[in-house]
Amino acid sequence: MFEVSEEASEKIRQFLEGREGLQPIRVLMTEGGWKGPCLVMALDEQKENDEVFTAKGVIFLVEKALFERVKPIRIDYTHSTLGSGFTLASELMKDAKGVSVCHEICNSCQDIPR
Repeated sequence: MFEVSEEASEKIRQFLEGREGLQPIRVLMTEGGWKGPCLVMALDEQKENDEVFTAKGVIFLVEKALFERVKPIRIDYTHSTLGSGFTLASELMKDAKGVSVCHEICNSCQDIPR
């Protein structure tokens, strides 16, 4: 399952406004430093081994092997004392008891360096 909240999709569509061509958003895993691996978003092109999701008018890409490992994925947009940003929740961010222990907040999508 792959879910995107209405507010998150609206913020992503605003970010993509004015850009030329198709702009898929890739969900990928980073090492995350001291808190361990986490999911982030970046602009990228579709690859052969991707799962492709269209949610509320936005195209998302997730490598098939990663998606099988972390599904379901839920993307939301949050407001807190730490600031506003996207949260990406998945099985990757749950402890052995199934409790969510971390939400990664990113303030914007970025181009993947080539």
